[in-house]
Amino acid sequence: MSGLEIAALIIALLLFITGVVGSFVPVLPGAPLILLGMIIYGAMTGFRGMTWWFFAGQAFLALAIMGVDYLASALGSRYFGGGKAAFYGAMLGLLAGLFFAPVGLLVGPFAGAVVAELIFGRKADQALRAGLGAFIGFWGGLPVKLLLEAAMIIWFFIVSF
Repeated sequence: MSGLEIAALIIALLLFITGVVGSFVPVLPGAPLILLGMIIYGAMTGFRGMTWWFFAGQAFLALAIMGVDYLASALGSRYFGGGKAAFYGAMLGLLAGLFFAPVGLLVGPFAGAVVAELIFGRKADQALRAGLGAFIGFWGGLPVKLLLEAAMIIWFFIVSF
């Protein structure tokens, strides 16, 4: 491997790691960062083995991951009677929870959804159910997102090396 290829691989790996961390941290766009790592690697190495179909497939997987992220939280919240406020509250709660990790990562989505539902006029029992749903939805979708991200990264290594 040349020095340029090593640098390209290091950049790609850093973006892959940041992307996987993005599965837990909603401010980081996880799947797009993984895809960006592949694009940068390809640009730096002449796109060896990386076809248009490869990138189309990777883009599809990235979109699927973002869809799972949204749908899992929304469906979990909806199933338990929450609305959009619970979904967005859960995301904000997760962000706030980062400052109190690891407990904050568990409590944050629940607390954020509950507070948001209460602010928008829900009764306490409804808000608690919505919080539980947002919590279950967010963390329930995480394994699917991680599995799809692993598939993206493994496919990259199969094609690139």
